[in-house]
Amino acid sequence: MREALALAAEGAAQGEVPVGAVLVIGGQIVGRGFNCPISTHDPSAHAEMVAIRDAAQRLGNYRLLDSTLYVTLEPCSMCAGLIVHARIGRVVYGAREPKAGVAESRGRFFEQPFLNHRLPVEGGVLGEACGTLLSEFFRARRRKVPAPSTEVSLSVDAAEAPLPQGAEDSAGGA
Repeated sequence: MREALALAAEGAAQGEVPVGAVLVIGGQIVGRGFNCPISTHDPSAHAEMVAIRDAAQRLGNYRLLDSTLYVTLEPCSMCAGLIVHARIGRVVYGAREPKAGVAESRGRFFEQPFLNHRLPVEGGVLGEACGTLLSEFFRARRRKVPAPSTEVSLSVDAAEAPLPQGAEDSAGGA
């Protein structure tokens, strides 16, 4: 989990939400990743997705049996589906995700009877450290974001700007 936390911090340094993940087989890290949807323009680039893709490519197999995924934040529904499809053997996560976490917070996805692969899930491992990293990231982000401007700047004088077709009737005789 400490390596996943280091990856999360690396993501934060790049302006990404600080979530990190590592995939381990036989005591060896075979996949690493951190959230990077902003920099990659890929909404699926969650830490779990990146780490699992990395491992699958390195190992030359999309089935990652007997593996353990360590992730700093409770998985969302997208990542939970991937975890099942990849046949991950176990998931260990740090902080709970009360809005979108599906291991425990918003349901118990991995316990659903319709799944053809089930796995043990353990939460709260270094949970305080994982949660603190996220809280500090968002606190800093809120401080840096300027309030939206209420002024509108126009490059063309509003009096000279052409009205959209049909707008003449509602513009008071313009």
